[in-house]
Parts: sequence; C-alpha cells; structure tokens
Amino acid sequence: MRGLFHIILSIVFLVSCTEKTTEVRKLPYYNTSDFTPVWELPKDTAFHSIRPFSLVDQKGEEFTEANLEGKICVVDFFFTTCPGICPKMTNNMAILQKEFLEDDNILLLSHSVTPERDSISVLKKYAIAKGVDYNKWKLLTGKKDEIYDLGRKYYFVEEDLGENKDVSIFLHTENFVLIDKNRIIRGIYNGLDPNSITALTADIKELEKE
Repeated sequence: MRGLFHIILSIVFLVSCTEKTTEVRKLPYYNTSDFTPVWELPKDTAFHSIRPFSLVDQKGEEFTEANLEGKICVVDFFFTTCPGICPKMTNNMAILQKEFLEDDNILLLSHSVTPERDSISVLKKYAIAKGVDYNKWKLLTGKKDEIYDLGRKYYFVEEDLGENKDVSIFLHTENFVLIDKNRIIRGIYNGLDPNSITALTADIKELEKE
C-alpha cells in the first residue's frame, strides 16, 4: 500500500509540475507615463494605444499604424550620428533581430530623433552598415514633431519625465518599449542592459502566447 501511495503521489507531483511549466505568465498593460501596471483591460472605456501616424522607412516606403496590425513591436528612438548610447542600442536591437528573424509576428522599429539629418538615403546606408534586415527592422524618419509626439505622448519612451516636453527639447533615451498586437504598451526596458534585453526577449515570447 505504501508503494502504491508513493506512486500516486509521484503522479500528482508530475502533473502539478507540468501544469506550472505550461502556465502563461501574463504581462501587464500600461496607459500612463509613470508605467503603473494594469492587469485587466477595462471593457467600458478606451485604453491608451499608439495613435495613427505616417512616417517613411529606410527604403522610402510609407509606414503607418496599419503596418503594425497583427505585430508585436519593439520600439526605440535613436539617431545615426549618435556617438554615445545609440550604437549599444543598435547592437542590442541586432540581437533581437537575430533571435526573431524567422518570426513574422515580431517587428523592430527605430525612429530617428534627428530626421532633418537622417534622410532616407542616410538611413539606408546606416541599415546596410548595421546588417538591418528590411523585413524585420524598420528605420523610420519623417516630420520631427510627429516623431517627438509619438515618442513622448504615446510610447512614453522618456517615461513621465518627457511627457510635457516640446519638440525644442531633444529626445534622447535608452529605453526600448514593447507593444502588443493592439498597439498597447506592455513593457519598457533599458536598451543598454544585457539583462534587460534578456527579460525583453522572454516577455516577447510570453506575449506571443496570448
């Protein structure tokens, strides 16, 4: 009897372990620039999401919110002549590109914060130099006020410190923002920190399970 009891206990333990390993870890939603987590979307009110926009990519093709449909996106803001944090951010975006290269659900977006300098031809040259895969990673330029408004008021890329700044104040941040298929913010990460990139990679994979 004792042996049978141990067998039954072992089966229960294995089932319990299996259930735990297959459990989906739910990511929070964010609708404010202080990144207070929200765990359930309200059913009766609109939730913060990335607004409609119109930019162009490194091949001169128009890129709008319609291109985000059905995509999980990692978003950052950079400029091609940046000597400081941007090269490290680009290297970490390249790590994400390699990880998700064959995954059509994932899209990487890098917005230039100096669009007056980062023309289509400049972005194209930069993309070639950095090994950017066009189908996976878009380098975006356009009107400066459009990019800055998106970054500060919709992606909250500078968190609450940048929300009330205007276009005359330079937008410069190391943050990566994770957006789900409904254009809702699901996470913010330090684009310079390897541990943060590891966490981002794991969160992308969890988000795909939703």
